[in-house]
Amino acid sequence: MFERLIAEDAATRIDGPLLFLKREIEVGYNEAVEVAGRDGRVRLGRIAAVDEESLIVEVLADTAGLSLEGTRVRFLGKPLRFEAGPGLLGRVFNGVGRVIDGGPPVAAAESLAIDGLPIKPVARNAPKAFLETGVTAIDLLNSLVRGQKLPIFSGGGLPHDQIAVSIAAHARLPGAESQNFAIVFAGIGVPHESAEYFRREMERSGALARTVLFLNLASDSSAQRLLTPRFALTAAEYLAFHEGKHVLVILTDMTNYCEALREVSASRGEVPARKGYPGYMYSDLATLYERAGRIHGLPGSLTQLPILTMPNDDITHPIPDLSGYITEGQIVLDRELHRRNIYPPIKLLPSLSRLMKDGTGEGMTHADHHALAAQLYAAYARAKQARVLAGVVGEEGLAPADRSFLAFGDAFESSFIGQPEPRTLEQSMAVGWEMLKDLPRSELHRLSDEQIEGHLGKQEQAA
Repeated sequence: MFERLIAEDAATRIDGPLLFLKREIEVGYNEAVEVAGRDGRVRLGRIAAVDEESLIVEVLADTAGLSLEGTRVRFLGKPLRFEAGPGLLGRVFNGVGRVIDGGPPVAAAESLAIDGLPIKPVARNAPKAFLETGVTAIDLLNSLVRGQKLPIFSGGGLPHDQIAVSIAAHARLPGAESQNFAIVFAGIGVPHESAEYFRREMERSGALARTVLFLNLASDSSAQRLLTPRFALTAAEYLAFHEGKHVLVILTDMTNYCEALREVSASRGEVPARKGYPGYMYSDLATLYERAGRIHGLPGSLTQLPILTMPNDDITHPIPDLSGYITEGQIVLDRELHRRNIYPPIKLLPSLSRLMKDGTGEGMTHADHHALAAQLYAAYARAKQARVLAGVVGEEGLAPADRSFLAFGDAFESSFIGQPEPRTLEQSMAVGWEMLKDLPRSELHRLSDEQIEGHLGKQEQAA
């Protein structure tokens, strides 16, 4: 491939981050370009659309200062790439993969296309093995498995940023593999204060040493926002499939990504679909989420924890709705728990990890993991029913067993879901058994007699 220039009078329109040009040469979709204006600045961009007479360039920087006259475009003959190398960990990049931590550029060992390479289904290994996050409601009840994609559905004002930073700081692999673990953290369209919070907390906790941090600010171009998760996932693929690491990718906030997708789509004049989002948003999100996984013959894995804020807390909104179709479960945050100062405010009953069984149980976490999780879920569902019944007949009108579950529900939310500090899985299981000790043994239908005697019987003797 080779570089080519286009005539200065080829520009026909500038609309937001998009530059419209007459098509005078052969170009390819997603080809990288450099746009130089009269102001002397050179801006990076890529081909977003092509037809017989025109083409559209997504400019990955502010288009202020560009004019139709005097704008020159250099076509680089190759897609946008990320230069990756062994020095990635501990570095901070902007949304288009440029170092912003004051250090030197990363010494490149590989030059990788940011859109990645499609993985054939037959080349994939099934997600397997437990990945600890430090969050009890996830680790014990909705376990994250290496190679899985498990989104967090949040809402405006809920503490998803704090949860993301806490997971980045305390996530780990059990056993000897803990040294072979890395984090890729991408802030997409975040305010400057949030970006500084991410950087500061990573440095304070020491997590930055094992993390690659990408920060795309709300003030950056919307076209740049579309590339941030792609640069982040390319860095993760290098760490996972070239260096053999187990990588957890945290993407926040995917709603900002989808809003940028809608904005750019409208600028192109495309026909909108649900709520103004482009009809191809499902396939576009799939190109990101499906980059998670494990590959035959390669030791590493890539696990995704995307975070999105549901507009108006509406789980049927197109963004969470389509994300739920592609991913393997969801963790839902609850505004009512947040109002009661319970952190993290995870709403358990609609939360689900569909691959939990593939990474937990005997030989992976604990032989009683599944039974304990099932019993806690069942007891909490019974507690919610008891609350509804108490609202009708009053607490005094409840049967003794229902009153036990009512008390269990309050303690469960404040002391099990709520946790002032991160917990290991062993600590989470200990708290889970503690929660069950005051319930009638005859109501613990998900536990065997041996499990009740082995865990709850010992607690009675100790008391």
